[in-house]
Amino acid sequence: MATPTTAPTPAALRAYAPGRVNLLGEHTDYTGGMVLPMAVPFATQATLTPLSEPVWQFTSAQFKGNRTLPVGSLPEPAGDWSDYTVGVLRMLMENGLSFPGFHLHLDGDVPFGAGLSSSASVEVATACALLRFILQRMTVEKLAVLCRRAENEFAQSPCGIMDQFVITAATAGHALLLDTGTLKYEHLPLNTGALADARIVICNSMVRHSVAAGEYAVRHRQVMEGQAALVAVTPGARSLGTITLDQLERARATMAEISFRRCRHIVSENARVELARAAMFTGDPVSLGQLMHASHVSQRDDFECSCPETDFLVDTAMQQPGCYGARLTGGGFGGCIVALVAANACESFAPALRVAYQQRFAVAAQTYLCQAADGAVQRNWPHGDNA
Repeated sequence: MATPTTAPTPAALRAYAPGRVNLLGEHTDYTGGMVLPMAVPFATQATLTPLSEPVWQFTSAQFKGNRTLPVGSLPEPAGDWSDYTVGVLRMLMENGLSFPGFHLHLDGDVPFGAGLSSSASVEVATACALLRFILQRMTVEKLAVLCRRAENEFAQSPCGIMDQFVITAATAGHALLLDTGTLKYEHLPLNTGALADARIVICNSMVRHSVAAGEYAVRHRQVMEGQAALVAVTPGARSLGTITLDQLERARATMAEISFRRCRHIVSENARVELARAAMFTGDPVSLGQLMHASHVSQRDDFECSCPETDFLVDTAMQQPGCYGARLTGGGFGGCIVALVAANACESFAPALRVAYQQRFAVAAQTYLCQAADGAVQRNWPHGDNA
């Protein structure tokens, strides 16, 4: 059996997938709602080297431990980092694809546990590498759905479709408006009107979260219980993504109060995403920033997925000159906030956040000034080729 090596050979191929930050539309994607993310210039690189031996090998620069499987075997979860990449292999096999021996090595700079979709980045990079290896392609929709299945069914994380979709389909300079109920999407420009003079700043609280367990799973259950109660008494309703706040209010007595509040966040968040579309086409950073901050208040009070550290960062950001709006992003319970900031204020904005956070929590927060990046399809098949 060959010994895994991190050094690519002349026969190796590489595939890339970015991380993402969500500007608006948090916890709406698993209920058929609207989301407004963009890809960020952090990425996972999957390097695939063909092997003559009949084995599949998986290694990572970030995580300890290797995974080796016989070619043709049916992979099962191992309960570690490898589930996010081996799960993709399993889903591709279930789609009728087969693979000779290979060594797949992961590396990259998407921060882990920060809410910037490191897991989905791994999944999409893995899928692109494996597809390129056997000279195959998939549509954006099919690739995103397959990678989400890997996370839901193999890694046992109850995420929606947003992360995998934007990481696959994003275009530089644009946010992606996605209807997660229909998978219809639209690229919205970030350079119209006064919005062209605004920038996206991310601040990592350094509080790690895990969407595979804990409070995220509890919120998911509460939402699903509320949605089921709502659909049962609302004619024509299919999901929270298809109803209004008035309809939700009329169904309030049919669900637990905690489920009502979770659902109210989601329904109001869908409305905010719709309003954000208009603000982006008119190039209005003030309106977009107000919607972002309203989203944070809703996450903090109705969905209760914030924490003292991220609340402090949002409050501090909103006090800084040139900040149009800020919110918790990426599922919550730690992770990052995202802020919309005037370009001429960015030089002072990020240091002010870091200093205030250090003084309050004795933790060195990390800040990133980000531009909207290309997704995996643009990175791996820029000219539409199959290899």
